[in-house]
Amino acid sequence: MTTAPSPQPALRTQGAPEPDLVSIRDLIYQVAGIFHPDNKLSLLQDRCRRRMTEVKAATLREYFECLTIRPIRQAELTALLNEITIGETCFFRNQAQLDAFRRVVIPKIIEAKADLPIRRLRIWSAGCSTGEEPYTLRMVLLEEAADRLKDWNIEIIATDLNERSLAHAKQAVYGSHSTRNLTPSYKERYFLPYGDQLQVCNRVRANINFVRLNLSDDSRMIFMKSLDAVFCCNVLIYFDLTSKSRVVQHFFANLLPHGYLFLGQSESLFGVNDDFQLVHLPGTTAYVKGNGTERRSTR
Repeated sequence: MTTAPSPQPALRTQGAPEPDLVSIRDLIYQVAGIFHPDNKLSLLQDRCRRRMTEVKAATLREYFECLTIRPIRQAELTALLNEITIGETCFFRNQAQLDAFRRVVIPKIIEAKADLPIRRLRIWSAGCSTGEEPYTLRMVLLEEAADRLKDWNIEIIATDLNERSLAHAKQAVYGSHSTRNLTPSYKERYFLPYGDQLQVCNRVRANINFVRLNLSDDSRMIFMKSLDAVFCCNVLIYFDLTSKSRVVQHFFANLLPHGYLFLGQSESLFGVNDDFQLVHLPGTTAYVKGNGTERRSTR
């Protein structure tokens, strides 16, 4: 696994964080690109305490050894990352973004691939959490399957660092909080009753590949090729500038020339990457790899 350069260590003045906690913070940064500034270390310490109880580590020093030199180090590092990467999401979280994807971006992708012998649409949900985003994208694409995307081969790759979130996504069972934005027609067409919850039906689950992936793992990121669109919403907020720039550069390299990158509503590539071109879509924005012809607003 490749590692990101460590940030400068915190100054050890009066009131400075515990050195062992800083060591754990820096290890997480090196492995996953996630950085906890000094004012957020209490959150990290709380997550560590939970794991310390599980592995019976009495001190942060002992727990750091569990993460680095003891036989359980790889499994325990994964368990800690599961604790600190718990995301909150729901179906159809950003309706304006989805509408723009369906009405503007999909036609542009179809146009760009009009002369290719194979009709294939490949989308990456990067940081898919418990699966609501890739399943939402699949439903949106199914709505187009009888018309614009008829006879197209559609593939969605859904990745996350958190193993527990991926297990939830594969089970595809959701409660009222996750499904609160679903219309009655979507519930009827794409879900089945599962006790007092709903389960995503098989035709939505088809052609979605859930995989654990560390966005800071350069050796694996370079193989996410031939993408038409990347959705990475509310994920990069956990990265510092250096890690964020590396991840975004991988997105740029792996997208096809017409490819689009979608971020969360409050996220931006300003000061992060100059290769992507900002595109104003109806009610939202996106970034396009482009070749000059896309470097304008689309309304």
